Amino acid sequence: MKVLVLGAGQLARMMALAGAPLNISISAYDVNSDSIVHPLTQQNLGKGLANAIADADVVTAEFEHIPLPVLAQCQQSGKFFPGEAAIKAGGDRRLEKQLLDNAGVRSANYHIVNSEADFNAAISKLGLPLVFKSALAGYDGKGQWRLKQPEQAAALWQDISAFLAADSTQAIVAEQFIPFQREVSLIGARNSSGEVQVYPLTENHHVNGVLSVSLAVSGNEQLQQQAQQMFTAVANQLNYVGVLAIEFFDVNGELLVNEIAPRVHNSGHWTQQGADVCQFEQHLRAVCDLPLGSTALVRPSLMVNILGEDRVPEQILALPGLHLHWYGKSKRAGRKMGHINLSAAGNAQLKQRFEQLIALLPAAAFPELAQMADRLN
Repeated sequence: MKVLVLGAGQLARMMALAGAPLNISISAYDVNSDSIVHPLTQQNLGKGLANAIADADVVTAEFEHIPLPVLAQCQQSGKFFPGEAAIKAGGDRRLEKQLLDNAGVRSANYHIVNSEADFNAAISKLGLPLVFKSALAGYDGKGQWRLKQPEQAAALWQDISAFLAADSTQAIVAEQFIPFQREVSLIGARNSSGEVQVYPLTENHHVNGVLSVSLAVSGNEQLQQQAQQMFTAVANQLNYVGVLAIEFFDVNGELLVNEIAPRVHNSGHWTQQGADVCQFEQHLRAVCDLPLGSTALVRPSLMVNILGEDRVPEQILALPGLHLHWYGKSKRAGRKMGHINLSAAGNAQLKQRFEQLIALLPAAAFPELAQMADRLN
């Protein structure tokens, strides 16, 4: 089986590693260079999307911000999963909000902003505080503004107006600020026959808008069921095939969707060591029409992102239950360079091991880890 992945980053790399034991061969299409590359070695395998599609049994994607002509060409092949509509919804907050409305799934109240009149209407309709998010290309905290006080509105509109003027395809989605207790995400898969399998809810901690730690432990069954129902509604609305991630705000035990990601997701990396079938293999199973695997948590696990660092203390490899995953990238400030997975037999043991890991990692490069360790009490 041959799978072509749109995008040549770390998610395609991890799909290739997961697919090899199943004899699934992965190639990756770099949308910026029109090159086909090997996901692990980055060796150039040729150029031209048409030939790559023709050679593949299945086409999928590792990110949402794909040029529309590329999406259309892949969709026309009949081999593309999860499909053009899902990828577009993940890359455009306007379409995402419409999808959630159509699926009957709760999210923050919103208003689309294309003009100053829209901006003022959003303030009047939704009240303050507000979060303004770019409709396109916003991720890891980028393309966002907050409005807390009325006297800040004029200056903020100047910033947003300049942003909109620079790109005629852009818009802003204004959302009510949600005073949530925590952010959680659900990673799950749906196959072509409509079967759904979801992993346990994952609690996430962000630093400066970028995911720092994801924690998967046996959790609240009521919340898990609520998340699964919302996941299933969205996946069915899209007739989705593949792994889908949904980020939620937990507001006193009620979930609101923050955003969706129509792909394998950073907050699901713990599944490599914490589940029998990781999210990368699960995605390949779904898009290749193979039986879905178990999503049960086999042991409490967490993931720590490595941001902007190309090395970590070697001593961490001596910790039991620890697995280090590098992405083979050149060092750049803030860049996702790799991740650490840590597992244990129980929550108390996981906390002990996490505290040992925290003591070994440089605090400046790995801030606020102790906040998540405290969640393991």
